[in-house]
Amino acid sequence: MLAEIKRWRYQAAMTPDMPPSMPPVRGTLTPNRPLADLTWLRVGGPADWLFQPADEADLAAFLAALDPSVAVFPIGVGSNLIVRDGGLRAVVIRLGRGFNSIEIQGDTVVAGAAALDAHVARKAADAGLDLTFLRTIPGSIGGAVRMNAGCYGSYTADILQEIRIILRDGTPRTLAARDLHLQYRQSTLPEGAVIVAASFGTKPGRPSELHAKMADQLARRDATQPTRDRSAGSTFRNPAGYSSTGQSGDSHDLKAWKVIDDAKMRGATRGGAQMSPKHPNFLINTGGATAADLEELGEEVRKRVFEHSGIALEWEIMRIGET
Repeated sequence: MLAEIKRWRYQAAMTPDMPPSMPPVRGTLTPNRPLADLTWLRVGGPADWLFQPADEADLAAFLAALDPSVAVFPIGVGSNLIVRDGGLRAVVIRLGRGFNSIEIQGDTVVAGAAALDAHVARKAADAGLDLTFLRTIPGSIGGAVRMNAGCYGSYTADILQEIRIILRDGTPRTLAARDLHLQYRQSTLPEGAVIVAASFGTKPGRPSELHAKMADQLARRDATQPTRDRSAGSTFRNPAGYSSTGQSGDSHDLKAWKVIDDAKMRGATRGGAQMSPKHPNFLINTGGATAADLEELGEEVRKRVFEHSGIALEWEIMRIGET
């Protein structure tokens, strides 16, 4: 694999157009593409390749022709992601304009995987359909499905009907929501599959009331979260199986921010990384942080919380690539 990667890079340097070792595409295929500017935390090394397909047919043809031994990794807008400083030995797939449509079909909303959650919520509200919980989720529909995103007591699993994917071998497939086994912040997808669209069933509402509800949610979020800082949303999942007394209980009773605060890690720093003083479950890049700074600070938080309360926090932010 290492020899093959070196050959790709040599060919990319020798030919300014499409490297012959990769399948032809109608979209954009870029070798050695830095990923830092594609993530909200603005850290991380390069991917061996970044593929931005023109449409579903382009994506399917590329995956069908790509050597099966080459890893692929889909990313959205990078709102819940740390790319490590060594980069990623894979073809990173990032969907763009050909995948951001939003269609209203009766009481169903069909959205492309690249459509922003906030845009979907607003367009649904315009049509008198309630997807308001998506308004404050910083990401795209593909990520919302993969992570079963949610807030204010609502989750993607509550409204998801089905998704359309392209398998690693280029085969298109439709999966019902039940096939994803959606749980708290996780789902089950075939290895290497790329989500391209999702359908949601919704409840009706008055557009003016739905927009007012979203405005209230935004105000609540801005009052309690560091929305103006460079972060990736919640860093750790809420502890499962513990109550606020530390005993076994309701898995959503105890909040990650509370155990971090109790362990005196609010505002903790390492290099350019910091646990937000405003909300201690938000890991932020104050400027100049490396991926290592961010991940090491997160691991220090996990250590301190475990020493203080015996609770092992689990990362919610996805971390990928080589150190």
